[in-house]
Amino acid sequence: MWTCPVCDRKFKNTNQYHICTNKDVGELFMDKSDELVLAFDRIANEVMAWKPNYMGASTNAVVFTNHKAWLIVRPMQKELDVKFYHRDEIDADWIKRRVKYPNKYAYHLRVADECQIDREFMQLLRQGYDYALQ
Repeated sequence: MWTCPVCDRKFKNTNQYHICTNKDVGELFMDKSDELVLAFDRIANEVMAWKPNYMGASTNAVVFTNHKAWLIVRPMQKELDVKFYHRDEIDADWIKRRVKYPNKYAYHLRVADECQIDREFMQLLRQGYDYALQ
């Protein structure tokens, strides 16, 4: 993992292209509901227990990386857009949007409060985490 000396974010490749930002995660949640903040905190607390794992703020999302970016959480007005990647096609009620790339899929989940986050939600994220480690 390479750490950008300007923004302190971690990346798979040395000198990997990115847009540096000095935002912290808290800034992304300004003017967001308490429910969204609590939902994000629950997700972050659970996935940060999986090692290796790094969390950093980009311009409008929180990016989690292990060997590569594996989870992108974008705070929206009323929901969090939670995106992870996997090589296989996954079918689950949680999936709100699926985008096919040449060698993987991007899966978007939506959550509005921490009470919605269940075991299946976290198992889906774990699949994305494990895929990124390969």
